[in-house]
Amino acid sequence: MSTPEESEHMRTLNDLDELVALVEARGPDLFVRWSQGPDADRSGCSRDGLTGVRLPGLSANPLAVEPWWADRSLELWVARRLYDYRHLPERRGPGVRPWVLAGSEAGRGPDNEPLVRCREPVAWISGNVLRQCEELVREHDGEWGSLDREK
Repeated sequence: MSTPEESEHMRTLNDLDELVALVEARGPDLFVRWSQGPDADRSGCSRDGLTGVRLPGLSANPLAVEPWWADRSLELWVARRLYDYRHLPERRGPGVRPWVLAGSEAGRGPDNEPLVRCREPVAWISGNVLRQCEELVREHDGEWGSLDREK
């Protein structure tokens, strides 16, 4: 994990195109984590909300494109990865926001999400990127919905 000084100085991605370029450049080891950041996640483990069990990694979502996505837009793929979890800051409290980490899967969590060992905190994702993701997803027809089970 990072030192407090390193995560304070993580760059911030302010445009969806920046995030897409990062995914293109870095490949399959990138994940999005919604939390207060690397310092708050220093333990390297999430907890199961129902049982309190300590999990063997951080709950995160992969940015790597699945083969079934084929030649569809990488921009739309990335936008969807953020759009689906946009409810988390509201549910988890102040200071929770998305950030990108490089890591490897250590297992699967109770919702079948990857549990990731963070090798490197990479970047914060700004609110502007989230707004761009919402706009892009809403431009497409279909049943796109947040994974928020409370709605």
